[in-house]
Amino acid sequence: MGTISQFHRSLRPPAHRIESEEEAISTARNLADAFRHQASERDINRILPHAELDALSISGLTAITVPPDYEGLDMSNALLAEIVAIIAEGDASIGEALESHFCALETLRTQATEDLQASLFARVLQGDRFAGAIFADGTELTAEGPGYRLSGRTRQAPGILFADWIAAAATTPPSRPVMLYLASGDEGVQVVDDWDGFGQRTNGSATAIVGTLHVNADTIVPALSSGSSTGISLGLLLKGGVSLGIARAAWTDLTITVGDGTHVLPRLGEHALHIETAAAALERAGRKLDIAQVNPVEAAMADAHFSASAAAILAGETALGTANALFELAGETSAGIGLNLDRHWRNARIHALSLPRDRLLRAAGEYRSKVGGA
Repeated sequence: MGTISQFHRSLRPPAHRIESEEEAISTARNLADAFRHQASERDINRILPHAELDALSISGLTAITVPPDYEGLDMSNALLAEIVAIIAEGDASIGEALESHFCALETLRTQATEDLQASLFARVLQGDRFAGAIFADGTELTAEGPGYRLSGRTRQAPGILFADWIAAAATTPPSRPVMLYLASGDEGVQVVDDWDGFGQRTNGSATAIVGTLHVNADTIVPALSSGSSTGISLGLLLKGGVSLGIARAAWTDLTITVGDGTHVLPRLGEHALHIETAAAALERAGRKLDIAQVNPVEAAMADAHFSASAAAILAGETALGTANALFELAGETSAGIGLNLDRHWRNARIHALSLPRDRLLRAAGEYRSKVGGA
């Protein structure tokens, strides 16, 4: 794949540099307003939002988690989750692609060498996008010169179709977990659009297939083994952000469809409170994750993982509950195919499938039984 100095160059215009959290929020709201207009049509006809993802890159929003040491913005995680929620409210599929991108950048921040971080974060500042993936069983990674020979395929993952770089987990012999950073445009990498889910239809899910590719040693880094790493917790937090965005979009369509009659106001208020509660849970988890990133000791990381798990589960339930309420309260008037209001339920349902709910609940029980308290 070449050395670090030969990393590919994107053909997109240089990205804008966002200078503050206030600008980041404003940018996200403006983009979400634009994405919302054609979101239903893109879902119905499965029109992939390539132009919208490029707009995200050019705006500078995809670079807001680049660390200050690499000329980035010092972004709080609570605000990052809110930004993902804002984008997902406009288009849930775009929100999920952004979720994958930010999670891959956290892995880069916590695991990669300084040289690799400097090279790839510089690309992020120019607008390059990332997606996380896992190589499936049967993948071969064998030593070859100053690196490895790679052959295999990733599991299907969101955002790969829109990514310039794929951060893919793999295992080197005998059983050492590593992270590979692959340029998606490399001649040895084939990206296959094989997503056929009934929801999140334009989230860029795909499989990356590698026939035979030489991967230089300087693009491979050891993977962390902790089950409560900041990368895992951020993934849960941002997954909750996407669910929150879906809930808000469903609630907006619910209010438009049923109006503001006094007979439905209590139910509208009920779901509005659920959405506010989920947002508060995400904010709390974000603050704990801030602490864990600054001081990554096991206790802080476990606490952040617990709160991020709670927020992700709560936000997922809120998204499904709000989407169900749309049809319960609006009745037959909400069922028209042309309205496509069922996309909110489809998006919430398919997004929830990627959350390991039972495992998280078990881990939460174990954590609370050890530390006690509330």
